[in-house]
Amino acid sequence: MSDYEIFDAGDVVLQKGATLRDAKLAYKTYGTLNAKKDNVIIQPTWYSGHHTDVEWTIGEDQALDPRQYFIIVPNMLGNGLSSSPSNTPAPYDKARFPNVTACDNVRLQHRLVTEVFGIERIKLVTGWSMGALQTFHWGCLYPDMVERIVPTCGSAKCSRHNFVFLEGVKAALTADDAWEGGWYDSPPTKGLRAMARVYAGWGFSQTFYRVEEDLKLGFSSLEDFLVAFWEGFFIHKDANNLLTMLWTWQNGDIGDNELYGGDFKKALAGIKAKAIVMPGRTDLYFPPEDSEIEVANMPNAELRVFESYYGHFASSFLNPADVAFQNEAIREILAS
Repeated sequence: MSDYEIFDAGDVVLQKGATLRDAKLAYKTYGTLNAKKDNVIIQPTWYSGHHTDVEWTIGEDQALDPRQYFIIVPNMLGNGLSSSPSNTPAPYDKARFPNVTACDNVRLQHRLVTEVFGIERIKLVTGWSMGALQTFHWGCLYPDMVERIVPTCGSAKCSRHNFVFLEGVKAALTADDAWEGGWYDSPPTKGLRAMARVYAGWGFSQTFYRVEEDLKLGFSSLEDFLVAFWEGFFIHKDANNLLTMLWTWQNGDIGDNELYGGDFKKALAGIKAKAIVMPGRTDLYFPPEDSEIEVANMPNAELRVFESYYGHFASSFLNPADVAFQNEAIREILAS
């Protein structure tokens, strides 16, 4: 039995022109929607993640306390639970699955929130990595609906450097002959393992490896960390799903829609929500310099940096100090 629900959205015309027929958005809720419907928090998922992968942020000991808030976790298109290459019937199956943007994701999530729950105000949107990309989109696409945002270790637009990193990931995955242009019957496991090795050099900082933090986390050697953590992270995921979400990531841009006409700074200025933007000091994907530019163009935003050597994973459960820092920021903005 699945532990999530499905929003059947019908035929959805995507931003890049294709129609996603019988579109499905998987989601899970935590807590209870109050009578005023004003205790709503949305937390989108990240690259390759499912709702189960963000559940560690939800609990009585966390800022996202289900006793107080109604928390909705929508699964990103392409992640294997919502409409994806792996679960969509022909002709849009596998390599034919259409390109979807972060804007497509958030507009579908908005339909879920309004059509299923009748929600008109959102207290907070928060998310990590690609969840942060969707968080920024919520802020600019629905500025009169979203009261607060806390994007962590992510950006409002994929930078050119970030794009290049992802090209390396994509090249490693698709170099496996078993990939067969996306029409594989058996998983391209060599490509998935190679992809994981590329990721390993980017997910954590140089200091993380220098001080042998991987060993402190309980891995027996560097090779054990590369195999058990990184290869284990990707080996069971569908390659076409990963490539679909990678395209979404590379083409992430909150200005790329009819509201802002490609004007990135105008889109940032359109975010009315109170915001705490939280990059990681040593994040190799999303450096604080990029976040500084975003905050400088947002009307009601503060920059708050994870001073952590966990790199992109500063906004994860791995380091208790980072978890406490994130909870403090979210509790503060919710109380404001």
